[in-house]
Amino acid sequence: AAALQMTAFGLALLSTFFLLLATCTDCWMVNADDSLEVSHKCRGLWRECVTNMQDGVRTCDQYDSILADHPVKIVVTRTLLITADLLAGLALVTLLLGLDCIKFLKEEPHVKLKMCYGAGVILSIGSILGLVGSVWYAVDVYVERAMLVSRNIFLGVHYDFGWSCWLGMAGSTGCFVASVLLTCCLY
Repeated sequence: AAALQMTAFGLALLSTFFLLLATCTDCWMVNADDSLEVSHKCRGLWRECVTNMQDGVRTCDQYDSILADHPVKIVVTRTLLITADLLAGLALVTLLLGLDCIKFLKEEPHVKLKMCYGAGVILSIGSILGLVGSVWYAVDVYVERAMLVSRNIFLGVHYDFGWSCWLGMAGSTGCFVASVLLTCCLY
């Protein structure tokens, strides 16, 4: 049971880090590979960045305001990922206190087991929110591109999923696996 707890904790810690990194980074959409491109463009939840391929200079433009009118995909993804980050952080603290190797409530093993189970439930909720947010964004990018291609509209830049989007999906999936370990396998 202790090895399972430590495995779940390690996976949850790494996955929460991935979720936080995905929320903070700015490469949710990248311009598609094109041999004529002289710059690499990334769009994120908080800003848009352009990197010059010749000299490596990177410039970023912050979005006007958090309260400004933004596309729905940015607002929904921000909300879901911030909520997932908070829930994963709460689950990590709860799980840490519920681990058998921690001296907190050492004489109450049933309470510690319930804490691990509760951390698993919280992690599962956070992972579902993070996965929905990441997939929502990815689907919206795909639909936007498919609509432009179907109408033969070329705007000069086509966007694909960026590494931040993949990192959000990986972090959410890892949190979900850790929650399964804590809720199903621990008993």
